[in-house]
Amino acid sequence: MLEQLDLTDFRNHAALRFRPEAQFIILHGANGAGKTNILEGVSLLVPGRGLRRAALGEMARKAGAGGFSVSALANGNQFGTAVSAAMPGRRQVHINSAATTINDLAEYFAILWLTPAMDRLFADGASARRRFLDRLVLALDPKHAAHSSRYENALKQRNRMLGDGQQDAAWFDAIEARLAEHGAAIAAARAKVLEQLSAAIEAMPPSPFAKPILTLAGDGLSDAATLAEAYRAGRSRDRAAGRTLTGPHRADLEVIHAGHGQPAVNCSTGEQKALLLSVILAHAGLVKQIRGAAPILLLDEVAAHLDPDRRAALFERLVDTGSQIWMTGTEEQLFVAAGSNAMRVHIADGTLS
Repeated sequence: MLEQLDLTDFRNHAALRFRPEAQFIILHGANGAGKTNILEGVSLLVPGRGLRRAALGEMARKAGAGGFSVSALANGNQFGTAVSAAMPGRRQVHINSAATTINDLAEYFAILWLTPAMDRLFADGASARRRFLDRLVLALDPKHAAHSSRYENALKQRNRMLGDGQQDAAWFDAIEARLAEHGAAIAAARAKVLEQLSAAIEAMPPSPFAKPILTLAGDGLSDAATLAEAYRAGRSRDRAAGRTLTGPHRADLEVIHAGHGQPAVNCSTGEQKALLLSVILAHAGLVKQIRGAAPILLLDEVAAHLDPDRRAALFERLVDTGSQIWMTGTEEQLFVAAGSNAMRVHIADGTLS
């Protein structure tokens, strides 16, 4: 749980200090007031590019000095991440005033989010669904961040070698050994979390939110030796394609509506939202069970397209997760059913009241 959040020169917030005092933090106000910017700041307390996946330069306040900082107090620890005007492309991280790496944040926080942009998750390309899955995995397995970043670095190097026409077999062997090591760890972690999450979804009590069936499509290669051999055997084909065509970066999360058996991509927008909510609710309980602490949930405009009964049901289920939940909406009345568990904050021009 966050006890304090400070944003400096972040988006439209010149200097914001906020102390959440309830399980539900409801940020309401007009479009463009800065509600989602606060959620984005919180999302930077875990590895990755945040809930908007924005470039670092876009996060710095337009009238600021060119950098920004986000800091938070949680469980007696001080966390900070910042970008300086001198190094605008590099994000620095501190934990209790000591410099560290961004991946270390995963040891302290599990943060998940739903945003309006994710309404197209099932219609978008596989990369968006992989990122969603990897956030679920990261919340349960902090080491997933390091494996993912090392895999991406090795993948970029191999693709560059393919594009340059490199033929050095020993060089390829070395790169592919790293790819296979971290790729196998990624595949194993994904498979384990999908198994755990599927069991948690199956055990969920009846609710207005559809139950999803989750599977991972891909080449099915999950051990390092098999992956290394696949990379070696595929060099000619990959060289012709100009990229690596085997590995966990080619996997796809497939979701089916358990009620009528339709793939999520063929479901209505409301059904797709319900499927995502079911995943988030089940996963929050799983994180609490495995890590001993509930995740922080960031739900941007989540109540806008739910009818009153489904909103009430959602808030009831969210209470049971034990999570600290940050929600945004243009109208305060959308959150009436949140009751006394909520701290309601109005935002106008980056100012809280």
